[in-house]
Amino acid sequence: MKHILFTLRQCDSELLDDESYIRDMLAKAAECANSTLLGIQSYKFSPQGVTAIAMLAESHISIHTWPETGEAVCDAFTCGDHTDPHDAFIFMKSSLLSKRWVYQTVKRPVI
Repeated sequence: MKHILFTLRQCDSELLDDESYIRDMLAKAAECANSTLLGIQSYKFSPQGVTAIAMLAESHISIHTWPETGEAVCDAFTCGDHTDPHDAFIFMKSSLLSKRWVYQTVKRPVI
């Protein structure tokens, strides 16, 4: 099991507030991670911000955005030797035009 927690900073605020763009980005991030997308749930906040999760056969990818500060807090959690959540991270930071980011890989034990 592979789990990456990441915060994307100095992102494009318009992209962070575009629910349709976020949903499409998550679908493509799942593909980049070589995961099987089961569905996407999202919610657009008023006046701004989006929360979304891509449910994967191998686990999930999530994002919570703050357009007013240009930030997104995300995670990508996958299982299976064929998946790579790091590729989802790379794709998402590029897609949101992030200029700064931090990430941490968490080792999850196999039970």
